[in-house]
Amino acid sequence: MAQKKNESHIRRLHRDRLPAGTIELAKYLIGKTLVHDTPAGRVSGRIVETEAYVVGDAAGHAYRGLTPRNKSLFLDRGHAYVYRAYGLHFLANVSSEIRGVGAGVLLRAVEPLDGIDLMRLRRPQVPLIDLARGPGRLAQAMSIGLPHDGLDLCAAGPLWLGDAVRPAGEIGRSVRIGISRETERLLRFYERGSPYVSGPKRSRV
Repeated sequence: MAQKKNESHIRRLHRDRLPAGTIELAKYLIGKTLVHDTPAGRVSGRIVETEAYVVGDAAGHAYRGLTPRNKSLFLDRGHAYVYRAYGLHFLANVSSEIRGVGAGVLLRAVEPLDGIDLMRLRRPQVPLIDLARGPGRLAQAMSIGLPHDGLDLCAAGPLWLGDAVRPAGEIGRSVRIGISRETERLLRFYERGSPYVSGPKRSRV
């Protein structure tokens, strides 16, 4: 399949455009663009699925307070929090509150835009729809790892948040996926009808 191009020039998001509050940011990021300018070239994707991990959330990494591992969650909204899950996969999050308050938004899936050939090198023999469908796949396809933890996603740098290349569709809401605490909270947001959203089909309608 030919390389899919971004549909317009991607403008970097300034922090003052990011809404204050974790739930608001999780919804706002749907349709926005995640960009990684790597040495091999640019990879980017439309964010189609997020999960909010709010202040005081027992399922969130900030729940027990500030630690060396989770300190990026306590930065101003718009910073990257990257960690390794189960010793296998990296997961990319965006800090979502004011400095000193720990909370974040997990980036669960993107629709690939730029650098699809590069994504396929990292995830060979995988259909386009599955390149970045799920948080571990997203980080692998976009070459996001621990060196990016703490980066300011609103400043000049290799990993950043961009404006939408086209408007987001209707946003759905559901319980979060793959957690064991506070499982009843409706804190997962996604673009309805997008084939790039992760999880079982019933959670993508």
